[in-house]
Amino acid sequence: MDSEDTKAATSEAPASEPALEAASVVKPKTVEAGRPPAKKAAKKAAPAPAVKKKKPAKAKPVAKAESVPTAKAASPAPAVKKVKKTKTKPAPQTNAEKTVKAEPKKAKLAKAKPEKVKLEAVKSEKVRPKNAKPAKVKPAKTKPVPSQTAEILDSQVAFEGPLFRVLRDHIIEPGGRESYRDVIRHNGSVVILATNPGKRKKDPWVVIERQYRHAAGQFLWELPAGKLDGGEQPIDGAKRELAEETGYSAKKWSPLVEYYASPGFLGESMKVFLAEGLIAGDAHPEEDEHIDFRLVKLSELLEMVDKGKIIDGKTLTSILLYARQLGLKRRK
Repeated sequence: MDSEDTKAATSEAPASEPALEAASVVKPKTVEAGRPPAKKAAKKAAPAPAVKKKKPAKAKPVAKAESVPTAKAASPAPAVKKVKKTKTKPAPQTNAEKTVKAEPKKAKLAKAKPEKVKLEAVKSEKVRPKNAKPAKVKPAKTKPVPSQTAEILDSQVAFEGPLFRVLRDHIIEPGGRESYRDVIRHNGSVVILATNPGKRKKDPWVVIERQYRHAAGQFLWELPAGKLDGGEQPIDGAKRELAEETGYSAKKWSPLVEYYASPGFLGESMKVFLAEGLIAGDAHPEEDEHIDFRLVKLSELLEMVDKGKIIDGKTLTSILLYARQLGLKRRK
């Protein structure tokens, strides 16, 4: 019976635990009588539960002999991860660096453009021949400018008096038209805007006269004025007329404006002078002149203009122009 039990024990052991035969180094010496061999084998296989703990530091005892080659084969895995890390470097940083480095290059290129233009300009200058003649510019064909004055074919004196004369002229006008014109010829006249400073700089005192005019059929408010003698200078005639009609002289004289009162038939040019800083004197008008004069503020004269009390052309022209130069506005 003992021998059959031992045979059964030896035959059952390799069938139930095949891995233990390879792992266990100690061979069974003897089998005690009365004990089943399978239980002994179970007791010898007690270290197997230690493998189930799965501690990371310890390997299974079964794989001690065979774990060496498998561990060597699995070792390259971490190396593959390192390669992936090198490939996946932060791309945005490199792109930003590239753009930052590329910007100064663009700036350098932008600075270099004018230099290229300068070189091209220098080259173009060098290409020009030294003895090159400038291109001839053909003058544009212009129409003949007509004469600015009329051609007088014939002139006859129709009337002559102490102040003016009337001429009948046969003329060809600048436009080529032939006609007859009756013209009053006059030596010219001067007008004096005599002023004295008032409390306000923009509102000085102005000398104004009142006299009867037969041509107008009424008394008119006017500035001092008179005709020029033959060959007399306008400024001398202005000083003479102011002294004769009012007795005033002035410290400062300056031209204000020149105009033609009625150029359709009257050839009289009227030159207006501004007289400032008046000095009183004795008036000595001509025998046929009856003049009443006074000093009136410029603002009051503007009111007289607005009310229609001043209708003389030379007075309207001079007062309105002088008030505009001073910046004095008319009252509404």
